[in-house]
Amino acid sequence: MRIGILQTGHSPDEVRDDLGDYGQMFTRLLDGHGYDFTIYSVVDNQFPDGPGAADGWLITGSKHGAYEDHDWIPPLEELIRDIRDANLPLVGVCFGHQIIAQALGGKVEKFDGGWAVGRQVYDINGEKIALNAWHQDQVVKLPEDARVFASNDFCENAGLMIGDKIMTIQPHPEFTAQMIDALIKYRGRGNISDDVLSHAEDGLAQVIDADKFADQMADILNKGDR
Repeated sequence: MRIGILQTGHSPDEVRDDLGDYGQMFTRLLDGHGYDFTIYSVVDNQFPDGPGAADGWLITGSKHGAYEDHDWIPPLEELIRDIRDANLPLVGVCFGHQIIAQALGGKVEKFDGGWAVGRQVYDINGEKIALNAWHQDQVVKLPEDARVFASNDFCENAGLMIGDKIMTIQPHPEFTAQMIDALIKYRGRGNISDDVLSHAEDGLAQVIDADKFADQMADILNKGDR
């Protein structure tokens, strides 16, 4: 089964050789589920021919905002709608969560409550799941027919199901403690408050449920094989 990864950003230059780029983080997270992957760096205007280029799709995180004026965002939104119309599975993470919501009629804003950084606990379908996060933007208006399946006190709309083949999630199941530590060092200092970063550092050794959530992602992506 072919999964197309739409890469919308790049990991910090300082750690890319060791930790990989954003697309590679997802190939590691989903290793063992029997997928073949093709990574399209849409942030660099590398797009597939259309939704039929893969059996299922995944959109990564990014340092960019879904509402920003970049030449690759309108064609990405068009591709998202084409994937939906083709009834193919689609998973979006962080920026991916936000751009899917926006493309399908929702709204994304910079959250005035600040940043979520590092380990966060979410209510996901009634179960407490811990995942790493790195975001300030949030989905504030849902697309039509979207259902919230993940939330916490900081992020009300942390996970959306749109129909039965589109799943989006605000935190980063693909981010390890090493990646959060790198983001703190290379992108957080001077941009995010020291209190928020220190709290995130204190949680780096705590367990997260990335593998458990990866199985939920695979349940969606596998609908492309039915």
